[in-house]
This record gives sequence, structure tokens and C-alpha cells, in this order.
Amino acid sequence: MEIVNLRLLLFPLVACAMVARGEEAPMEAPDSTLSLGEVRVTAIKQSRSLLRQPVTVTTIRNEEIRRFNINDMRGVSELAPNFYMPSYGSQMTSSIYVRGIGARIDQPAVGLNVDNVPYLNKNGYDFDMADIDRIEVLRGPQSTLYGRNTIAGQINIYTLSPLKFQGLKMMLEGGTGASWRVSLAGYHKFNQRLGMSLSIYDSGQNGFFTNKYTGKKADWQRDESMRWKTIWRVSEVVNIENVASYSFSKQKGYPYAYEETGDIDYNDPCSYKRTTFTDGVTVTWTAPHFTLASITGFQYLYDDMILDQDFLPQSYFTLGQRQHERSVTQDIVLRGSVGGYHWLAGVFGFYKYNNMIAPVTFKEDGITNLILGNIPSFVQLTWDDDNFVLGSDFRHPVKGAAIYHQSTYDWRRWSFALGMRLDYEHTVLNYHNRCATGASGVVSMPQMPFPIPVSATVDIDEGGRLKQSFKQFLPKVSVTYNLKGSAVFLSVAKGYKAGGYNTQMFSNFLQQKLMTEMMNNAMGSMRPSGRADESTPEYTAADYVSYKPEVSWNYELGGHFSCDDNRVYSTFSAFYIDCRDQQVTIFPEGNSTGRMMANAGKTRSYGAEFTLRYTPTSRWLFNLAYGYTHATFRQFNDGDKDLSGKRVPYAPQNTLFLSAGYRLPLDGCSWLDAVNFNADFRGVGNIYWDEENLYKQPFYGQLGASVRFEYGDFSVDIWGKNLTDTDFATFRYESIGNSFFQKGKPVRGGITLRVSL
Repeated sequence: MEIVNLRLLLFPLVACAMVARGEEAPMEAPDSTLSLGEVRVTAIKQSRSLLRQPVTVTTIRNEEIRRFNINDMRGVSELAPNFYMPSYGSQMTSSIYVRGIGARIDQPAVGLNVDNVPYLNKNGYDFDMADIDRIEVLRGPQSTLYGRNTIAGQINIYTLSPLKFQGLKMMLEGGTGASWRVSLAGYHKFNQRLGMSLSIYDSGQNGFFTNKYTGKKADWQRDESMRWKTIWRVSEVVNIENVASYSFSKQKGYPYAYEETGDIDYNDPCSYKRTTFTDGVTVTWTAPHFTLASITGFQYLYDDMILDQDFLPQSYFTLGQRQHERSVTQDIVLRGSVGGYHWLAGVFGFYKYNNMIAPVTFKEDGITNLILGNIPSFVQLTWDDDNFVLGSDFRHPVKGAAIYHQSTYDWRRWSFALGMRLDYEHTVLNYHNRCATGASGVVSMPQMPFPIPVSATVDIDEGGRLKQSFKQFLPKVSVTYNLKGSAVFLSVAKGYKAGGYNTQMFSNFLQQKLMTEMMNNAMGSMRPSGRADESTPEYTAADYVSYKPEVSWNYELGGHFSCDDNRVYSTFSAFYIDCRDQQVTIFPEGNSTGRMMANAGKTRSYGAEFTLRYTPTSRWLFNLAYGYTHATFRQFNDGDKDLSGKRVPYAPQNTLFLSAGYRLPLDGCSWLDAVNFNADFRGVGNIYWDEENLYKQPFYGQLGASVRFEYGDFSVDIWGKNLTDTDFATFRYESIGNSFFQKGKPVRGGITLRVSL
């Protein structure tokens, strides 16, 4: 394995643990520890503890969210083995990679549920985390229970319940980069059956990276959000929960540097704005032998992206993308048990409607270099306008339905499980393309006695309708052997990620069509008939924008182990994934203006994961999480070269997380109760940036530390991240023949004040 020497990293932790072992009598592990599966069952689709289920999962509780200063989903990266969510671009770029599978654009590869309500658009995945009770990161295909776009895993987030906590929570934080966070939340239980909470969150940062052209920060950001949660126990058998949340984000984003100079230096604005509203209603009816649950979700998402897409000080072209999306989901889950037989059945349906406009504006340098520079030298044209627009409008409705079932039978120490899901999806893309521009000039060739004046007018105004339907049967089979506090399982599961359309490739389609019409009109003006050459090939949108579903088979051997009165808790997993038509994001060669999702023929991933939590005493806490993935193309030809055997880009080979925490009680101090010390190390790499594996980010690590002072209902955290000021790249790509990259954030720190009354 290509990784740093683990012995050097583990030695301090083991040594500290041995010293702490002799300090005081061992005590039971605290409830708030980074672990796998040690959670109360509040999830609708888990009928018993995750510890007894054949799934690899990392649970991060509220205490870990505070200890590691996790503000969003990117802060969870590396805490779960083989789970990587890099920070680059903007909040729209919510890319997640698990076990060599991920997605940079379009459909997500990892599902997200918040209080059991699914988020269908990954543009809404990156949001502020205030008063989160716990996060579950399930790795491997979860398609049988959760359906589409969970081919790599599933994230379940649960917010704090007003029936669990009552009072007031406040948080105030300031940090480097002129960053700040403020939150205020009130939790009230009116009686034993009814509770409500309201939380408000606001944050911002001035940023860390400067655009040389403007002299201003390129990663300025501002966020605000609100959540209203109501839980009503109508009776002993009926429970109703409603969670409504609103968020607004505005940021500069996209601090991409030109590789030749290392500078962020572009002239046109880049920004991203997003508004979301989500409401979910969960109704649960608990009978003596079964539980029936209805989960209804609604989500509205509006976002607006503006890009200087060439990221240079010259004026090539800009991209605008604005979308309004509304989605409705309905999940009905029925589960029960009789003796050793446990069963679950469900019906799921959704409808999503997206209205998008995505104009690309060509400017002076873009017209000169990308269009005029690609026509024959004997044709000399001058453009009529300083700039012109390639306009594209889309209406994109998607609907789907599924039925699913899972049966589990316990026999002595053995558990046998069989799951099945039948999933159907229908997607439509209605598009409208337009472009009106023109040029004039001359045609001059040696055999011609004199130059011939020509003119070319382009007036594209066309639309169309594309549609696809997908049907998938998604089985899962597992065998689990249970011991006291431990389990070993073997599972085989099919994963599924829906197909779709590359809307960003319509600018390429229009560019090619524009150049074709331009040449036809220019040369046609020389013919007596004035007509274009009818032999010129036609381009169709379907040839450019459709991509197929991605399907995988995951074979996994894993286990959970607990010993020494739960002081030691460990998990392991070894997996092999055979993936067909894996969706990979590529930047077409040449002077293209877009990026696209393409299907690789076959890919293969195999690897292993290991976690260890050790709590030798009530004062000490140690964690280790390591994941290794070897993901390669088995069959993939990009139309130019055979890439079989190359590593799958963007997915890291190794993830490593280490942490050590110590709590020092101060019983004799009147103004301070305790001091908590924590240190952690996050490592990632290698990461390849292209399909040919010409460029990569080697393995790198970041050191973090914090000190918390506690007194009654107050706490103050002094924290630091990337204390080694490690220099690394979070993203690299090529566009119109140029290379760009984004650096990771430098050393930073801050102070956080929390009050819980």
C-alpha cells in the first residue's frame, strides 16, 4: 500500500494508552464516541441496532462534531474509512467518493437523508450543521433499501429532538480568514407528548485565496439557515414529526489557479448563490407486531452559478447556470417480526422537476481563438459582434417508483438476510437552443485571381425532446454470525446509479453547429445557387448528451468486535466491486467549452477498511480509521486511446484518520470544571486527476488540535486545523488546453464559545 509508515503514527497513541492504562481503574466507554453502530434505533429502515446488521457504517455523534469542529459534510471526510468529500469549487460541487466510486457532476453516487427525508439533488448536500444529533455513513451499495443513486453508500443525518433536550443552545465562533459562525436554538417540551425547536444559524468568511486580477478574495462566503422541528406523540401508537428547514448561501467560489503561473488570475466574475427549502413529515404507527411509517418530503432548490469558464485574464467565454427545482418524495415502510423472523417492505415514489437556463457567452478572445482560429486559413472573417450568446433552456422532469422487501431470519447465532428492490425511473429532457450572430470577410486562395467577399449569418433556434427509462432489479444477500457484542458478515449486493443527460455539453453542441453553419453559409455564398454544401454532416443532441446508468456488484466480508467491557471496539471490511458503465467526468479534448459524464466500459475496485476505538479509562479516548482502495479501469476507451489498467481519477487510494483525546477534571477549581485536549491527523492520497494518470496528488496529511475549557453550561474551544500548513491540491483539471488547480486551505484556527442552558 502506498501510505506513510503507520507504525510511526500509531506508536504515540499506543504508548499513551499503555501509560493511561495504569493511571486509574478502567471504566465503561462513554456514549459519545466515534464508533460503528452503537446507536439507538430512530431510523425508519433499521429495525434493530446497526451493530447486528451486515453493513459497514461509521456513526459520528454530536460530541465528535464539536470535538473536530465539523461545520458541514466535508468535515466528515476521512473520519469514515474510504469516505472522501473534497472542498473545491463552490457548495454546488458536493462530490463524494467512496471505495473508488463517486460523481463530480449530475447524479450523486451517495444518497443523503436528513431525518429520514431524502435529498435528491447533490447541489443541496453541502449545508451548515447546527445541532446535529448524529451522522451515519453507510458504505457500499444501499440500493435495496434506499434505491437510486446510493451505489457507493448512504448518509443519514438526524437532528436534535426537542423531546431529548429542552433549553437554549448558543454558539459564537471567530477564526482566521475573517471567518465567523453564530447559532441560536431553543428547544421546548410543552408536555410529555409535544415538543418543538427552532434554530437559526449564520456564518461567513472573507476567504484565504486572492484573485490577482481583482485584488479581492476569491473564496468569500456567507450562509444562513433556519430549522423548525415539531414532534407530536399523538398517542401511545401514533407519532408525527415535521422538520422544515430553510437555507441561503452566497459565495465567490472557484479559486482556480493557472498551473503555469500558480496564480488565481481571471477577469470575469465567479459566484454561486443557492436557496433551499425542505419540509418532511413522518407519521409512524406502532402496533404490537409491526410498525407502519409514512415519510413525505418536499424540497425546493434555486441556485445561480456564474463562471469565468476560461479562468484567465483574457476574455474567452463565461457560463451562467440558473435552475429552479422542485421535488416530492413519498416512502411507505412496513416492518415487523415474528420470533426469529424479521421483515420489512416498502413502496417509494418521487417526482422531480427542474427548469434550467445555461447560456454561454463568447467574448473577444474566445471568438478569435476558439472559432476563427479553427476555420481554414483561406477564409478570413471578422465577427459582427464583440460577443454573442449560445443560449440553452431546459425543462427536465424525472419520476420514479419502487417496491422493496427485506427478510431476515435468526437461527441460533446465525442471521440470514435477503433483500430485493424493483426500481423504475423515467426521465425527459426538453431543450431549446438559440444563437444569432454573424461574420463577414473574404476567401483568398492562390488559384483565385482576387479575393471573393463572403458573409455568413447564423440564426439557430431549435428545440427537441429526449427521454429515457430505466428498470433495475436490485438484490442483496447476506449471512451474519453473531457473538456477544461482535458479528461477522458476508454480503453480496447490487448497486445502481441512474443515467441522465449532460446539459453542459449543449454549449459544445451549439459551438460545433455554429461553426458548421458558418462555414456552409460562407462557402455557400460563393456558389451560384448560394446554397450550403448538403454533404456537411449534421450533429444531433442525442449524440452528445445522454449517458447510461451505472451498475455494480459489491462482495464484502466484514465484522464488528467489542471486548474488554467495550473499552476496545473495532471493525474491519474487505470488499471487491465489479462495476459496469461507471460514470466518469471528463473534459473533452480541444477547444471545448463544457464537461461531460461518460460511461467507462468496466471498472474494478477492491480494498479494505479498519477502525479501532480504544477507551482505556474515562479520561482517554483513541480512534483510528483507515481505508485502502485500488480502483482501475478494466475496459475503457475514450475514443482516442485505450485506458484499461489506469486508476480511476478523483478517488483516493488511502484515507487515514487518527485522534487522541484526554479529559482532565478539575475537582478543586471553583471557576473551571474540566479541560479537554484533542489531537487528530487526517491523511489522503494518492489521487489521480485524469484518466491517463499523468497527474496526481501524492499522499498528504493535516494535523489538527483543540483545547476545550468547561464550566457548567459554558465551554470554550481553541482549535487549529492543518497546523503543519501542508501544501496540497484538492482539484486539478484541463480546459481549452490549459491546466488549473485549487489549493487546499492553509493553516487556520479559531475560538468557539458554546452555551447550553
